Amino acid sequence: MSLSAKSDIKTENWPRGLPGTVNESALKRVFDVTLSGFGILVSTPLWFLFGVLVKAEDRGPIFYAQDRVGKHGRLFRSLKFRSMIQDADRNYGPLQASLHDPRITRIGGFLRATAMDELPQLWNIFIGDMSFVGPRALMPNEIEIAGDGSVISLEEIPGYQKRHMVRPGLTGIAQIYASRDIPRKNKFRYDLLYIRKQSFWLDVRLVLLSFWISFRGRWESREDKF
Repeated sequence: MSLSAKSDIKTENWPRGLPGTVNESALKRVFDVTLSGFGILVSTPLWFLFGVLVKAEDRGPIFYAQDRVGKHGRLFRSLKFRSMIQDADRNYGPLQASLHDPRITRIGGFLRATAMDELPQLWNIFIGDMSFVGPRALMPNEIEIAGDGSVISLEEIPGYQKRHMVRPGLTGIAQIYASRDIPRKNKFRYDLLYIRKQSFWLDVRLVLLSFWISFRGRWESREDKF
């Protein structure tokens, strides 16, 4: 059974329109394939190094594969270097990482700060599950804990479905500019802004900013990333 078939996410009513011209969409895809393919080739030594470090810390799995919601609600398997303790989702639930998160391992802290944990997602980009730039890929049935302690399904938050008009991205406006601790409804506004304003040159700018943040190791910062 395919992932889409076994998903309880109903896709028939998801928005199908894609902003931007056909030429821009094709250019975006060529950019994604070219850059991800090149990235996989040149980063091969890092895959080996990080794999050894992740394995050495607690003898657990090197990679962490997880269902994520893609374009039009289709599920795909996202691949990352494992940055949390084993069975983190099973023990803690599908929650976004927080400051001083006890689930994060020592090497995982470095991988997350530099975004190197997401290096295997270059393969997801290469095969078309993701793009370099777009809304963050969310887990199916992901939840958010409100300030009063109540549990909110992300699917109930306005903008959830519209953000899946495009492929999810490794980086994006929300990932770069939104504070990590703001409510998801505010992050979704950044995602919808990207969908309205997206262009090839905006993608290039956001990718370059992301490289700079990775170089500085500021992805986990609660302050200005720049």
